[in-house]
Amino acid sequence: MKGKFPQDFMWGGATAANQVEGAYDQDGKGLSIVDAIPGGKDRLNIVSSPEFDFTLDPAKYTYPNHKGIDHYHRFREDIALFAEMGFRCYRFSIAWTRIYPNGIEQEPNDAGLQHYEQVIDACIAHGIEPVITISHYEMPLHLATAFGGWKNRELIGHFERFARTVLTRFGHKVKYWMTFNEINSAAHFPIMSQGLTVKTGALEAQAKFQAWHNQFVASSLAVKIAHETHPQIQMGCMILFATHYAYDCNPVNQLETLKETQAFNFYCADVQAGGKYPYYAKRLWQSQGVELDIQPGDLALIKEHTVDYIGFSYYMSSTINKTSPDAVSAQGNLLGGARNPFLEASDWGWEIDPVGLRIALNQLYDRYEKPLFIVENGLGAVDKPDENHFIADDYRINYLRRHIEAMAEAIEDGVELMGYTPWGCIDLVSMSTGEMSKRYGLIYVDLDDKISGTGNRYRKKSFHWYQKVIETNGADIS
Repeated sequence: MKGKFPQDFMWGGATAANQVEGAYDQDGKGLSIVDAIPGGKDRLNIVSSPEFDFTLDPAKYTYPNHKGIDHYHRFREDIALFAEMGFRCYRFSIAWTRIYPNGIEQEPNDAGLQHYEQVIDACIAHGIEPVITISHYEMPLHLATAFGGWKNRELIGHFERFARTVLTRFGHKVKYWMTFNEINSAAHFPIMSQGLTVKTGALEAQAKFQAWHNQFVASSLAVKIAHETHPQIQMGCMILFATHYAYDCNPVNQLETLKETQAFNFYCADVQAGGKYPYYAKRLWQSQGVELDIQPGDLALIKEHTVDYIGFSYYMSSTINKTSPDAVSAQGNLLGGARNPFLEASDWGWEIDPVGLRIALNQLYDRYEKPLFIVENGLGAVDKPDENHFIADDYRINYLRRHIEAMAEAIEDGVELMGYTPWGCIDLVSMSTGEMSKRYGLIYVDLDDKISGTGNRYRKKSFHWYQKVIETNGADIS
């Protein structure tokens, strides 16, 4: 592995405000959509039911995101641990509702701005480059309930005001930004990225594609603001990438895999990085009865203000099957599909495929020739601490090692890779289940699924392993 990673490679870790901060009602913060979504294994099933409406009923549900891991109050302690690991960067998000509690205010909440100023300064003090996601699955609840989420074009102006506020305030200190987290994930769970419930269009292609268009316009405005206010800013998009395989060599499955790859992996990046809707978009819209409301100036804005790099998450691949009814379903795989017999799976059924990451890196770089940044990758598992709170998580080390090896091979292939921030560098509340027991972190947090416990932090075996990886710039991953 020696010498395969650039000297300025950004090793680090990633979290999201709504999954770590807690303090959901403190210092002027408003309610976000995640504050009104219950936790538990059936979280995504609950929110995708026709009956679901945003609710705050503590007698019926628990809301783990309300408390998170108290990163809001303990960020200095956590960032010090990241620095001990050797982090060169820390990817986190700014909670929209800390800056504009309902999304519609004309003046920002100064307490929220002061908080993130302190987080940024703590990173810089430790020599850690902040990498900020502007919107990460936590849009203001009011924008979802009163406006119907991102399908409503009025959200563009509210997001533009939010983006301008944080970019103007922090752009001189923070070089690397991203607009929307996993923007393409709305194909499978639009409540998180678009604020859509079944009642407001979560199952309707028209609502989702219109929401995407409005987000594309908003994202382009953020890029424009960033480059105008602080030219040194590098603004990225962020997609969820899952390498797609055909179940067999049946041409029907091969064609379906091509179409799924275009629609899921490339559609959003084609617009944000390529600056225009791709050639296959019209037929994709026609096949689903979509007619976009595109206003004058939208396409010119999208063309002129493309992102500087592509951030993406990679957890699993997906196997596409349209012809074989006897194929085993990939139960638990976040994106569905057929079970791939050549792959192992995590405790939650997510298939583990490091070779798929090398393929993803090559496909993305071949298509866009823009720098790539792996801003999420990791293994959700049940960790069992011993009497000294130590966790020998060799399974996580093995997962990360294999994916780092795939990254090194992709760099050798000629891919320009900026950095790597494994997801949940510290244990946090899972997005898909709202649980603490689904742990990703290199740091153990003593909390259960009801967020009961000491909250104390403990270094896992993977903490010390990743420390060595960073210290040797990826040369030693043994």
